[in-house]
Amino acid sequence: MIILGLNVFHADAAACLVRDGVLVAAAEEERFCRVKHWSGFPAQAIAWCLAEARVDLADVDVIALNQDSRANLGRKLRYLLTGRPGVRLVAQRLRTRRARAGLPELLEEAFPDSTFRGRIVPVEHHLAHLSSAFHVSPFGDAVAVSVDGFGDFASTAWGTGSGTSLEVEGRVFFPHSLGVFYQAVTQFLGFPHYGDEYKVMGLAPYGEPKYLDEMRQIVGLKNDGGFFLDVAFFRHHRDELPFQWESGAPEFADLFSSELMDLLGPRRRPGEDLGQRHKDIAASAQAMYEEAFFHLLERLRERSGLSDVALAGGCANNSAANGKVRRRTGFERVYVHAAPGDAGGAIGAAFAHWHRSGGDRRFVMRHAFWGPDFGDAEIAALLEDRSEELSGAGCSVERIGDEAALCRQAAERVAAGDVVGWFQGRMEWGPRALGNRSILGDPRRDDMKAILNSKIKRRESFRPFAPSVLEEFETDWFEEDGDVPFMAQVFQIREHKRPLVPAVAHVDGSGRLQTVHQDANPRYHRLISEFRELTGVPMVLNTSFNENEPVVCRPQEALDCFLRTEMDMLVLGDRVVRRS
Repeated sequence: MIILGLNVFHADAAACLVRDGVLVAAAEEERFCRVKHWSGFPAQAIAWCLAEARVDLADVDVIALNQDSRANLGRKLRYLLTGRPGVRLVAQRLRTRRARAGLPELLEEAFPDSTFRGRIVPVEHHLAHLSSAFHVSPFGDAVAVSVDGFGDFASTAWGTGSGTSLEVEGRVFFPHSLGVFYQAVTQFLGFPHYGDEYKVMGLAPYGEPKYLDEMRQIVGLKNDGGFFLDVAFFRHHRDELPFQWESGAPEFADLFSSELMDLLGPRRRPGEDLGQRHKDIAASAQAMYEEAFFHLLERLRERSGLSDVALAGGCANNSAANGKVRRRTGFERVYVHAAPGDAGGAIGAAFAHWHRSGGDRRFVMRHAFWGPDFGDAEIAALLEDRSEELSGAGCSVERIGDEAALCRQAAERVAAGDVVGWFQGRMEWGPRALGNRSILGDPRRDDMKAILNSKIKRRESFRPFAPSVLEEFETDWFEEDGDVPFMAQVFQIREHKRPLVPAVAHVDGSGRLQTVHQDANPRYHRLISEFRELTGVPMVLNTSFNENEPVVCRPQEALDCFLRTEMDMLVLGDRVVRRS
């Protein structure tokens, strides 16, 4: 059975292809169209997945969508009967639903030479999230939890998985949402763009949770583990908020009401310096999120008696909270896959349908390398075609066919303080660069954060950079003993080790680590091993290969980024580009 899983007309539009219960390909549309968090119909991602699997659209048996407008219909009708949402708000949501219903026409337009003959199967949004968490995990039995903004009238869902079965046992419905809470505070703090929540998470360690009592007026906890919002502080449930949700970058109006400013004081305006009050509000919002999140997980742990938990939904990108789950809830193992947000719902929809159709479990997502790759011939042709431009920029090109020598040279340049672009193999699935589309630096340098921000990233100085650590040395350097292949958890760096890696140690002594396995990414593992031989430190600083754009996909995008920034060296497969 060939299943095409889609996240359509939502942020981070994406496609994946699952053949007989095994993932073959997965990619977000933003990597092709070069618009961050692109929402709409992922035509290019679909085309690439089909090409990678060497199939035609006519060969696809099922298209699984991570959205089902019929889900939770009774709750929707009851809410409408309260009269709270205006007629225009309801009409706005119906227009989006009609656009999704036009999928057959969009497929015909995008693929005029092929006819889709299979079935289109809707999968409830949070069921897709839960499936993406559990069905690709290494756990035979586990609690599964999905927390995000909204999807199919719910913001949160939880249940238990056993083998191929997955039962949803509870939900939190509209208008209550931890995702909306966190996004509203993000907007309040002057970060207006979709996906800016990670900035608040990065800012939080610089503050103290002095506003936690105020946050508890906004978010309340229920005895069963659920939560609720005081909707007086929000607008999403009552106003027609302008937003862009189709064929472009998602945009939102303010989700919070004037009552939030009465409670917390004036909002931060564009260009306003970040003061201590802003940092304390960020710390308080993070503390409130964790309080509600752990309250839910503690109850699920008690009720289920299970020791493993799999997390998904946009809020599962909160790596700071994820890293505390074992300490705070009693769960022994935590799994967060490479794309827990809405893009990952494409995989969840595909696997949910596979297992509902009687398919067995035969796939575990142990790495994130499911995107396009590019061969040596293509890279060589690109560099030859742009040789005059490279020469004019003072760059030389060399091919190093011996992997040991290639990794050694890259490690030497990182150890010498250079910034190295590292472009290898298949592109990562999900929001994190994990060693195939990465920019690398020396974690030992106090000034490396400033160097990266001035040379390439040009982003807020408070935002931390991540360490990629050899998995066999993880417990030597971090207080937690846990595998984190997708950079989805933050652990405390051991206190005596923090001075050795100041570029990746956050202000609170933590680091958002990635454990690197030799079998998952042998070349990246070898590079870090070479760096360890040179320095005694089994990790490198890893940040995504981009400059205020989606992570690079093709070699030409990597080369463009290298040339317009002050990166010192670029490694494209076996080809090394150096500045003189």
